[in-house]
Amino acid sequence: MSAVKKRKVDSECRAFNKEWTSKYFVTNVGSKVICLICQKSIAVFKEYNISRHFNTNHANYAVNFSAKEREEKATRLSSNLTTRQNIFTKQSNLQESATKVSYMVSHKIARHSKPFSDGEFVKECMVEAASVLCPDSKSKFENVSLSRRTVTRRIEVIDDELKSTLLKRCADFTYFSIALDESTDIKDTAQLLIFIRGITDTFEIVEEFLAMESLKGTTRGLDLYDTVSGCLQRLNIPWAKLLNVTTDGCPNLTGKNTGLLRRIQDRVREDDPNSTLIFLHCIIHQEALSKSVLKLDHVTKTVVKLVNFIRARALNHRQFIQLLEESEAEHTDVPYHSNVRWLSLGTVLRRVWDLRDQIGVFLENVGKAGDFPELKDSDWMLDFAFAVDLMGHLNDLNRKLQGKDVFVHEQYSYVRAFRAKLTLFSRQMTNNSFTHFPTLATMKDVPSRLTVKYTTTLEDLHTEFNRRFSDFGKIEKEMELVSTPFSFDSDQAPPDAQLELIDMQCDPTLKEKFTSSSLDRFYGALNEGKFPNMRRHAQRMLVLFGSTYVCEQTFSVMNFNKSRYRSRLTDAHLSSVLRISTSNMTTDFDDLVKKGDRLNCSH
Repeated sequence: MSAVKKRKVDSECRAFNKEWTSKYFVTNVGSKVICLICQKSIAVFKEYNISRHFNTNHANYAVNFSAKEREEKATRLSSNLTTRQNIFTKQSNLQESATKVSYMVSHKIARHSKPFSDGEFVKECMVEAASVLCPDSKSKFENVSLSRRTVTRRIEVIDDELKSTLLKRCADFTYFSIALDESTDIKDTAQLLIFIRGITDTFEIVEEFLAMESLKGTTRGLDLYDTVSGCLQRLNIPWAKLLNVTTDGCPNLTGKNTGLLRRIQDRVREDDPNSTLIFLHCIIHQEALSKSVLKLDHVTKTVVKLVNFIRARALNHRQFIQLLEESEAEHTDVPYHSNVRWLSLGTVLRRVWDLRDQIGVFLENVGKAGDFPELKDSDWMLDFAFAVDLMGHLNDLNRKLQGKDVFVHEQYSYVRAFRAKLTLFSRQMTNNSFTHFPTLATMKDVPSRLTVKYTTTLEDLHTEFNRRFSDFGKIEKEMELVSTPFSFDSDQAPPDAQLELIDMQCDPTLKEKFTSSSLDRFYGALNEGKFPNMRRHAQRMLVLFGSTYVCEQTFSVMNFNKSRYRSRLTDAHLSSVLRISTSNMTTDFDDLVKKGDRLNCSH
């Protein structure tokens, strides 16, 4: 026996007859028929059902009305229904808009590292401004919820949305790298920052904050490995796709037997025995450590002592500032030196040199000139001038190495260029030429014994640079293959890429595209069938982290947020703030409002 086919009323496409409005007091709202008298919805879009509802429930309604009166009555009822519906829709839209504004302001608060309680201050400002600019709309601003608890909830939701977006993007990675660094916050809690950089088959590069993990106990290599392993497991990314780990080179990260990197290498080889991770020591950190070979302590210690004398006592500092104002000096103060800051020493040396005359007068005025005899020592002043110029060159290099979304071959090219400059500097110094040392050139009669000393210092720095950046030297050829494929010797290329490289170099169209587009776009546009190995080598090099700059920058944001004024900020909320303040991903606030289950307006 065949089953009876169920009749689908919705598919019958019945049309609403306008005569039904005055005859049965009904109207069409969307795909439903609504009774204008009781506002009930009639189940079936059919005249029989409509008439049955009217005769059953409203048979005596307007029984004595003429046809014209029935039509006018139906029109008024229909108008009233439309008005009520518009009011409800408008109110709903206002609530959604107020919620969206609440999300947007909360995002700004986290993005700019402001306290969560500042939301109430922002709302107060908005209401005051609205009362002057648009008094009729003041109530709309009053409906925006920006209490401390509301801002906290909004930030949590935005953080969850960004993590969800990152999780989806990570599933498409061909390779990925991680950069990590560990530091302590104001509560002496060890915080491990992890950033991820991934690349897809289409050469879309994603560089995002992965996690901030709090280490309450020890920070051994095993502890760090367990933390990193847990983060990657939550992302559900295969270990075999991990290509590079970049750190600041501390022992618990780089230990040969029990360090984090050794454990990660062992774990990756469990999935792919032939895999070899690329471990890099932050290129900026290595550049800073290279300064340790400079024999300039006698200069830096005196300069730091001088700055501390001026700034440590309030009276001295006030008198010095007054002296600078009276002499109309170019600078208004001397900064403190901080070993943590990469550019600090060069900045301090330059500032003290520029203000050396005013500093000399100030020391004479306070009777302390005898405490700094170096300022009248010609040899010391020559060393000082040399240090100012050399540290200026090192600071220029440091600035070039900084930044987010920088390719490793670009950073290493700056280091190679600086090594070549050191060779030039030492050769010119031997010939008593101070072309690139303008401060030293202003000094009279530099003795040959000092030029020999300066030449030796430059050579020592060159040797230290060669030693320090050996890990980058191991991948130098592959970096050149990717960054300069049209001038690279095919004999020096990996065997799997040699034939593809020749085909590429003989194609004038590709050469033109290479000069007119960025590397990631160029390799992403390459035919995958013709150049699979060149694309793979490009993906490997473009995904590398050359430095832990993103970690160091985020530590600054962390210290600004979790300060002595906000020391009770929880680790979870601190992590949310760091993700929002560093993320390049956009937040869909409309989608967040639709997903939200609370559209009520509060304070």
